[in-house]
Amino acid sequence: MKVLVVDDEKLIRDVIKEYLALENYEISEAENGLEALELAKNEKFDIIIMDIMMPKMDGYSACREIKKIKDIPFILLSARGEEYDKLIGFELGIDDYVTKPFSPKELVARIKAITKRKDTKSIVQIKGIKLDNVAHDVYIDDKKINLTPKEYDLLKYFIDNKNVALSRETLLSNIWGYDFYGDDRTIDTHVKTLRKQLGKYKNFIVTVRGMGYKFTYEEKE
Repeated sequence: MKVLVVDDEKLIRDVIKEYLALENYEISEAENGLEALELAKNEKFDIIIMDIMMPKMDGYSACREIKKIKDIPFILLSARGEEYDKLIGFELGIDDYVTKPFSPKELVARIKAITKRKDTKSIVQIKGIKLDNVAHDVYIDDKKINLTPKEYDLLKYFIDNKNVALSRETLLSNIWGYDFYGDDRTIDTHVKTLRKQLGKYKNFIVTVRGMGYKFTYEEKE
């Protein structure tokens, strides 16, 4: 997999590159949006990791221009965590938004989750849980269960982001959208009903104290 890392700070680029190299990713880099745009025009990337505040061309502008010519997944990096900044990014069609300082290991996990979603199969099976992404049906031990559309989306997002700790804010923004005016209780209520529907697999959805939830399970039981 080929990743483009864009940041005007060499130290941050080097740290990201170091962790991506451990995953055997092919890495290119740019120090501003203009360089990133030129590279994106001439090369094929599986995902772009891009800072927002950069000279010559900021991350928002570069993302907007690249999206005009190629459909490439984006993760934006920013020292600013305001909702307004995130909203701009998601309106541009980015896939995720990471606030500095960040954990390089978490960034790698998010990259894996996003690129995995790009290769989504029609049938996804986790132990006795089976999702039919074409029919939007869910089966527990081969017995069909009835989920609401949001419960289905929530389960799919959990599975697509297996082993990644997801904040309630992340779940709200990716499933309900930034125009939704609910609160954390919306997530908690849906998780509660989803767990009930999953029966003996309910413990796959783990509560991450002070943050949100994570979908995880032991490979061997």
